[in-house]
Amino acid sequence: MSKLQHGVLDARVEAEKLRTKYISDPRQHSFRVLVTGESGTGKTHLLRTARMPVHVDSFDPGGTLVLNDLITKGDIVADTEYEMEDRTDPTMFREWARTFESRVRGKYFDSIGTYCLDSSTLWSDAIMNWVLKGADIAGGAPRWAHDYVPQKVEIQTWMRRILSLPCDVVVTGHLDPIYEAIIIHRGSKQEETVQVLTGYKYMTTGKGAVILPLMFDEQWTTIAEEKGSAIEYKIITAKWRLYRARTRIGRGRFDTFEKPDIKALLKKAGWPTADKPKLH
Repeated sequence: MSKLQHGVLDARVEAEKLRTKYISDPRQHSFRVLVTGESGTGKTHLLRTARMPVHVDSFDPGGTLVLNDLITKGDIVADTEYEMEDRTDPTMFREWARTFESRVRGKYFDSIGTYCLDSSTLWSDAIMNWVLKGADIAGGAPRWAHDYVPQKVEIQTWMRRILSLPCDVVVTGHLDPIYEAIIIHRGSKQEETVQVLTGYKYMTTGKGAVILPLMFDEQWTTIAEEKGSAIEYKIITAKWRLYRARTRIGRGRFDTFEKPDIKALLKKAGWPTADKPKLH
């Protein structure tokens, strides 16, 4: 606490204290991105370009196969214990939470360049499975008032824990299409209601689709487009057509479409790109 002189806080001392605290906080030298996209658009593959070593907590069955060579080399560490969930006896979320907290206490993530939760959509499903088990209806259908609220609380609580890690954070998620009912008039007395796709949002529970992305520095969307016989993968960094995306670190520097390369984007934004030492 800064000293008070005649009941007045010394502004210079207080400002210097806050500046020192900011500079020494490892979170101010790392970034946090929510990467959304449809299956097969390169969300997990993007981790090959992240600051190493990368730790992946995978809830996506088989999702880490695209990283297999880097896992073998030791550049990426993959915890795949959470990929197979028995909905009638769910344990994966509680196992993940215990292990995550143990690693935080042991300062494991101080040595990690990038942490990834892949994917938060299936992680959220694991949370719901755990909530249903606690209500003695494991494997059943969620009840709106009883089950979605506890799930929402757990999602937001743990996402804050993830975003407080002393390393870069990449959280992947799927997209949820948004449809609107449009009335088409076909004459004076005839009309037809059709469902029209008007956009995509982050797939999670309720208002979390709006609240959770606000917790991240960046929200990028991955897309894959056919170019003749080839597939071209891109990252969208700004709102485009039906997709929601934005950037803070790349404001005025990033194009709407960028190559899927995290380090290249960090360099373009003037941010650190150096890896941390290998873990072996």
